Amino acid sequence: FYNILLKENFSQCCRYQITVRRTAKGIVLFPEKKRPEKTKTYVKILGGTLWLSGTAFVCFHFIGRRNSEQRTKDGHTTNNRIEMYRIMPLKAISRAWGKFNQLELPVVLRRPLLGLYVWMFDCKVDEAMETELQNYKNLGEFFRRVLKPDIRLISQKEELTNPADGKILHFGEVTDGILEQVKGINYSVKHFLGPQTWNSNSKKSKRFAKQTDEEYFRGLKVKPGNKLYHCVVYLAPGDYHRFHSAAKWTINYRRHFPGELLSVSPGIARWIHGLFVLNERVAYMGNWEHGFFSYTAVGATNVGSIKIYCDQEVMTNVKHHPDTRYTPGVYFDKDFRENPIHVEKGEMFGEFNLGSTVVLIFEAPENFKFNVNNDQKVRMGEPMGTCKTS
Repeated sequence: FYNILLKENFSQCCRYQITVRRTAKGIVLFPEKKRPEKTKTYVKILGGTLWLSGTAFVCFHFIGRRNSEQRTKDGHTTNNRIEMYRIMPLKAISRAWGKFNQLELPVVLRRPLLGLYVWMFDCKVDEAMETELQNYKNLGEFFRRVLKPDIRLISQKEELTNPADGKILHFGEVTDGILEQVKGINYSVKHFLGPQTWNSNSKKSKRFAKQTDEEYFRGLKVKPGNKLYHCVVYLAPGDYHRFHSAAKWTINYRRHFPGELLSVSPGIARWIHGLFVLNERVAYMGNWEHGFFSYTAVGATNVGSIKIYCDQEVMTNVKHHPDTRYTPGVYFDKDFRENPIHVEKGEMFGEFNLGSTVVLIFEAPENFKFNVNNDQKVRMGEPMGTCKTS
């Protein structure tokens, strides 16, 4: 150990720990290098995340399968498997995954680990400003990678453009306050956006609980000659994880629902009714040139963190938020009407830490036409719809 002190400086010596061993020659001190604290933390969080995920999967698969078999034998239709899925510790898993994403990867592991992710999810690394995987310190940096200039051009002819890279799950007209998350699976605007306090000075609508979907729909005050439309864009894990403004509009109100973090993959969306109503989401309400406009970022499993660039105060998947499985209808508002936020079409709006969903609900003239199809792969900035006729 004395030789080490002579050959290396003090800071390097602190990297060693001394092991005392008894040998035939007497007691001998053996200097051994310590394991870096970052590596220990990295291994602990990775192990904890895998343990939680594995436990959740086993519970869901075996108990859910057993319930499914009982359902078949008894001839009854129940939602036991869905309830089993909902009681999994998905928020805890998502928080652990978020911490894991921010840990600095050892340089030697960056290329193989990120390369595996790129291969699994077909990421377009050549479109990124930084194409060398070794230069991304962690998974989070890679998820939030910036694209090269002009790799995504914002369509100027159409009023509405795609807010993100992803897949169109569903789009169309909102009828009597009911939307479709995928074909045949519905949810209501009322429960998705909550009380219409952005249209009044009251903090809470007294009639909200008793309102029907049709009454809520009329409360949106859609202009004569206009209709209400919606579009759902799903961001897969391999997609570009930043999302942009789909139009030029003004934000007057924000509502944060601290809900669950169920998967929003197309398969789950076809299985669970009202999935987007159950999940944590941040909804922004305002106006564009044709009337009402709302933009909602929906959280999902391993996507507990939703960051909005123009609203740094919003914090998602926080431990002290109430569990909405037992206290539904909880939300947190912020009123921007005195100082509205003006957003340009194509402007960076926010980011996910993994794939998730953006839901647009907006008012437009009756001649509005979508330029997309269900299950179509789209890229940010491409035309989504227009009122102009050629």
